Amino acid sequence: IAENEQLKNGDVEAVTLFEVVSMGRNAMQAVVDDWIDAYTGDRDSALLDLISFFIQCSGCKGMVTAEMFQSKKGTDVMSKMVEDLDEDSGEYPLIMSGLYWKRFRSHFCEFVSVLVAQCQNCVIFDGYLLNTLISLLTELSDSRVRAFRHTCTLAAVKLLSALVNVALNLSVSVDNSQRLYEVELAKMASKRASPRLDRIQRKISELQDRKCEIENMMDAIFKGVFLKRYRDVIPEIRAICMEELTVWMKLYSSVFLNDSYLKYVGWMMHDKQPDVRLKCVLGLQALYQDQSSSKMDLFTIRFKERMISMTLDKDHEVAIQAMRLLMVISQSCEDVLSPDDHKNVFQFVYCSHRPLATTAGEFLYNRSERHRELVLARVRALIHFHTENELHQHVLYLVDSLWDSAGALLKDWTGLTSLLLPHTSCQEQALSSAEEAFVIELILASVRQAAEGPPLSGRGAGKKVINTKEKKLQIDDCTKLTEHFIKVLPELLSKYSEDAEKLASLLKIPQYFQTDTSYICVLLEAAVDRHTDAGLLEAAARSYQSLCAQDLPWHSLARPSFDRIYCAAFMCLSDVLIAHNYQLQMWDSSAGTPLLYTPDPKLQKALLSFVVEHVFTSPEQDTHSSKDGRLEDLHRRRNLLAAYCKLIVHSVLEMSMATELFKQYVKFYNDFGDIIKETLNRTRQMDKMESARTLVQCLQQLYLRLKQEQDRGNTCSSRVQTYSSIKELARRFSLTFGWDQIKSRESLAMIHRDGIEFVFKGFVQQSEKHSPPYISYLTILSEFSSKLLKPDKKTIYSYLQKFAGEQVINNREESWMPLIYYRASLMGTAEGEDAISFISSDTNKQPSLSNRSRSPSVRQVNSEGMNSQQITSEVQVFNNAIYKRVGDKYHGQELFQHQDFSSEDSKVQQAPLSREQLSSSLVSDKVLRSSDEVDVDTVDIDG
Repeated sequence: IAENEQLKNGDVEAVTLFEVVSMGRNAMQAVVDDWIDAYTGDRDSALLDLISFFIQCSGCKGMVTAEMFQSKKGTDVMSKMVEDLDEDSGEYPLIMSGLYWKRFRSHFCEFVSVLVAQCQNCVIFDGYLLNTLISLLTELSDSRVRAFRHTCTLAAVKLLSALVNVALNLSVSVDNSQRLYEVELAKMASKRASPRLDRIQRKISELQDRKCEIENMMDAIFKGVFLKRYRDVIPEIRAICMEELTVWMKLYSSVFLNDSYLKYVGWMMHDKQPDVRLKCVLGLQALYQDQSSSKMDLFTIRFKERMISMTLDKDHEVAIQAMRLLMVISQSCEDVLSPDDHKNVFQFVYCSHRPLATTAGEFLYNRSERHRELVLARVRALIHFHTENELHQHVLYLVDSLWDSAGALLKDWTGLTSLLLPHTSCQEQALSSAEEAFVIELILASVRQAAEGPPLSGRGAGKKVINTKEKKLQIDDCTKLTEHFIKVLPELLSKYSEDAEKLASLLKIPQYFQTDTSYICVLLEAAVDRHTDAGLLEAAARSYQSLCAQDLPWHSLARPSFDRIYCAAFMCLSDVLIAHNYQLQMWDSSAGTPLLYTPDPKLQKALLSFVVEHVFTSPEQDTHSSKDGRLEDLHRRRNLLAAYCKLIVHSVLEMSMATELFKQYVKFYNDFGDIIKETLNRTRQMDKMESARTLVQCLQQLYLRLKQEQDRGNTCSSRVQTYSSIKELARRFSLTFGWDQIKSRESLAMIHRDGIEFVFKGFVQQSEKHSPPYISYLTILSEFSSKLLKPDKKTIYSYLQKFAGEQVINNREESWMPLIYYRASLMGTAEGEDAISFISSDTNKQPSLSNRSRSPSVRQVNSEGMNSQQITSEVQVFNNAIYKRVGDKYHGQELFQHQDFSSEDSKVQQAPLSREQLSSSLVSDKVLRSSDEVDVDTVDIDG
């Protein structure tokens, strides 16, 4: 094997037949010619090379020596050779994997064929070469070693196939010589050459003898190899035998195509291996396609049931090819398959395996083609009658006369139009132009008869009153012709676009189309009213949906109905959820456990998506043109929003689901401001802290969305609110807390606390002094500072210092300006906070600190780690920045009033506060009024 790998890579020069075959087929014929020359010179040595070739192809490493070959004196010596060379070599070339060894198999088979073909006119009839070779292959194919058995069986059957070709060539030569002899014999006696006749006669006899000799060799191989190996335990050997047997039957049918050989194929169709069954089916397909299939009648009758049952084979490929075999049999043998057989086979169009189903569909279609030929024959009879008749040319009357007896033919519009279309299968059956014109008139008359019915002029005393059954049949026929001609008529119009007469008749057909779908809607409505089955109702709903598809012209008419249904469904669902929630509240605990129900997250998201899509629509999306229409639409949207807000207020939905509503508070204030504000107040009454978290979530989501769009460079998107609009929304939210600051202490503290944590999340104070990415959010957060009590501002400021240390506090860079704004809102008075609100912050760019202007006087402020000079300096920087942004409007005005911090205040702010301490620090044991002056000493920080 290692040597073979070297040969494959071209490392060693090929000197044996095995090496030549292993290297490819390029020099195959030249090598065979060289071997024939060597055989002519020394046949024993050349034959020894050939025997060694088959031994090596079997994977045997041993060699046949001249002594072993020359000492044989019969079959006993040959058996001894097999015993000496039997080796359990494991793998051998025919079963090795890889492209190289797959090619080797084809090269091996081709070598045997080329060898016999090149020897057929010389050494093949010497009585020595083939006799010795057949004896060797017969012995080796009967070996107990698989490698010998497999390789030599393949070589033997390929040798027989090659001999079949030789026998066919001899048969052709015999026939030619026989005709030549008959021609010579037919000449006059005076011109007849007796020596030539004798020579031709001798040649015929010689050819017949050679043919007989070849057939004897073929019979020897068949009996010595095939009959022993076609039931071998190795499935590959059985498959080889079946494949070659069908080849012999097809090529040399005069000898092999009879029941004596066909029975082996029939038996092996029951083989347990699918490859063997497949070879049998494929071989039979080729045999039934041949003209000599009449020789297989007895075989067909005997094994028909087996061939039909193989369509149910567990191997898909065998089942598919069995279906094709039945298709071929049906075409070549008309009466073999009965109508019941066809019916059973055609059922495979519904099987789950698509290739088998498509094969069955092809079988069904080909079978239907015969029906088309029958239609064509009947139409030709009508054409003949119509053209030969000289009375009149009224096709309408002809159709009316045939309607009761030949209605099935006249309403077979598929068959009739197939006669006109260009893909007619048989060109010799194509219609002439006059015949096509008659078929078009016949179609038009049948369409009119189906759509309108009799009577015609002169037939019948008056218009016939049709009953319900006839009316239903007429509607069905009209529907069928509409469905058919809508698809086919464009192709017919394209074909006859240049023929005015035919085109005029075709253009009349659409007059009888069923364009009104009202009857379908009536039937659907009756079905829905009569039945309660879920499957039927779903089917009816989908039918209604298909009638209102977007690509249909009446979709625009159905769209308002869709909207009304959506809105009604939403209102009904909201009412059910609220009613269920009310029942839970009224549940008597003594009656048992209540049936809890919470809408799943998917349903909650669906409800929110509906509100966002149908309520918060921009004015340019409003399709109503009249004032009344706009008012009606606004009323509808307010009802939808109110229903959704009730779900939140009644705790059917989580309070966080109101976030999207609160985002629209400013944008849609004129339309829905009262509803959203009332919802906000109700949620605050339910849970002040959770309501505040919802507001924080709303502002942070808007801010993050704005930052993302700014990072992408998309600052003009209408879907994203600007920085100033978010700041305005925060201001509106702060106004909803009212004047009673005592009630909102914890909520406002939580808003500031979460805002500070949001800005400084993950921030580490470094020497580079980089500001947090979300620091501009502090400007939005400053809108809530005015609602804080004075001691709470100090507490919040202390909490801020935990995140922004002394180094950050003293930073004067432009990127830190929002921190200065926010700190000023906590430390300053209302006048300073009003000044901050005039700052425009639609972009991330912060005001510059250059061009400082004169600042107002500031009184000394004592704070933790800060003297009055530092505070005054910071306020001056802050005021300078404001003057730069707003101009001289506040020039000379004092933004901050002097604020005295007592020593007690300093004590309060010295210790760092935790998140829990911040919450507790805002809870006082003393009841405070908004009008009272609050001192820091009244706040119990330790709780």
